[in-house]
Amino acid sequence: MQRWTIRDVLEWTSSHFRDKGIDTPRLDAEVLLAHALGTDRVYLYMNLDRPLSQEERKQFREHVIRRGAREPVALITGVKEFWSIPFIVAPGILIPRPDTEILVQAVLDEVQDIDNPQILEVGTGTGAVAVSLATENPSVHILATDTDATALRIAHRNAEAAGVSQSVTFAMSDLFATVDRAQKFHVICSNPPYVPTRDIGGLQPEIKDYEPVRALDGGRDGLDIIRRMAGQAKDYLLPGGALILEFGDGQEQAVETILSTQGGLRDIRFHEDLAGKPRVAQGRA
Repeated sequence: MQRWTIRDVLEWTSSHFRDKGIDTPRLDAEVLLAHALGTDRVYLYMNLDRPLSQEERKQFREHVIRRGAREPVALITGVKEFWSIPFIVAPGILIPRPDTEILVQAVLDEVQDIDNPQILEVGTGTGAVAVSLATENPSVHILATDTDATALRIAHRNAEAAGVSQSVTFAMSDLFATVDRAQKFHVICSNPPYVPTRDIGGLQPEIKDYEPVRALDGGRDGLDIIRRMAGQAKDYLLPGGALILEFGDGQEQAVETILSTQGGLRDIRFHEDLAGKPRVAQGRA
């Protein structure tokens, strides 16, 4: 019987994932093996010659099969790191992505000189944005909404795990439907659906086959939700308050027009992602 070591398993799995068209084959192999062994990636490199037991190989094999079917690593492990915080994830809830950290930073910059800033996050999902904001700025008061009850339960668990549940209130709402119109905010932020309907079928299998369509589909041009949000946001912003939104590649000119014309916002500006592309828009009431 072949003696499979950590080194052997990582090399074979990396090659297998590469053949499957997976973008980060080695990283995925390491994360999944570390998860199967109940350890971290540093341990793997310190024990490359350690043989795996039959039970360990069986557990890892199940992970490899799921990833080979292009199921996201985060759904296999049940955890996704965002803003250096581990977040519980689950099927049917959008998995946090690194680009959305640009949104978090833009909001933090906006409220850094405000005492006890009031923030509304629309479409919180796992709660990644709200929890990250509360972790960085303990003085914030955040109302985080979503239309999905499961997402809200997961978000609440993530807030409790991060120790910020006292700073974040979670509520069911379709955009501003259940938000008290008398309540005003320094910032309204969101990572809304912004993928044009026609483009969803061409997305990577990890996205189109496993992510919730409601969190992706932004309508014919991808901007339906952004239009709805911009058209109502000013009613919920304090004077000088900001609407801060993530959007997709190539949408910046359309978003600028929406925020200024339909939203009646001024001082429109953009925040770029690590690739130098506009990723987050900001307009002021």
